Amino acid sequence: MIELAVKYTNHPPALWVHNTCTLDSEVAVRVGGEFFFDPQPTDASRNLVLIAGGVGINPLLSILRHAADLLREQANKRSGYEIGTIQLFYSAKNTSELLFKKNILDLVNEFPEKIACSLHVTKQTTQISAELKPYITEGRITEKEIRDHISKETLFYICGPPPMTDFFSKQLENHHVSKEHICFEKWW
Repeated sequence: MIELAVKYTNHPPALWVHNTCTLDSEVAVRVGGEFFFDPQPTDASRNLVLIAGGVGINPLLSILRHAADLLREQANKRSGYEIGTIQLFYSAKNTSELLFKKNILDLVNEFPEKIACSLHVTKQTTQISAELKPYITEGRITEKEIRDHISKETLFYICGPPPMTDFFSKQLENHHVSKEHICFEKWW
């Protein structure tokens, strides 16, 4: 399954998706990049901290889903890669722009001891639904929230607007997180 959220902008590919693309449209997909989590069964157990801004949730949701698959495999077979905890920090302007929130909360509820999320809204003007309220924080993701998850066993994945990505990768480096444990992808 390939699922991708594309925010409306004047960038030609986004305009095509929103204005021209139909169910029978043909698209080309290119695979590559250095932004992935693919541990082998014998690799050391790692915690994951996923930090998303806006549509930056796209690759992080893939990592979160893969982590959930690893947890299911571990529970069913009692073998395979043993993942640590997964913490998702996800920020958007408002709850309607928190994409895939139902999928995320389903995973949090399926694995409450292993997967947690903190959803942030920066410009919410309407009331927050009761279902989302326990997970919502008003305001940006803070350095302190991220700092509380720093350990030698933690890998950090960051995807969002360049200023956010630059800020958190710099903060993690300032707190002596190894560059090999900080992966980021910027969207433009």
